[in-house]
Amino acid sequence: MADAVGSIDMPDAQDEAPESDKKTRKGGKRAKKGPLKRLAVFYRQIVAELRKVVWPTRNQLTTYTTVVIVFVVIMIGLVTLIDFGLDKAAKYVFG
Repeated sequence: MADAVGSIDMPDAQDEAPESDKKTRKGGKRAKKGPLKRLAVFYRQIVAELRKVVWPTRNQLTTYTTVVIVFVVIMIGLVTLIDFGLDKAAKYVFG
């Protein structure tokens, strides 16, 4: 029985490329530029990406900051209670 097209046992013809078709490049476009030009391009790309960012409004930032601070305070209290309880339990058992 013949395998279905695209099955694991029989790959499609387009999946197999002869070894001679593969191009070997050393460095590509990066190798042609100096280190300072590459650094300048890198920083330009950073600035371009930062312009795409949707920054929160002051109200959103205040809300997010408040939520984080409240969450951290609650977690500190929870860990403190657990630590205090385990301390009392260890003193009772060992001490």
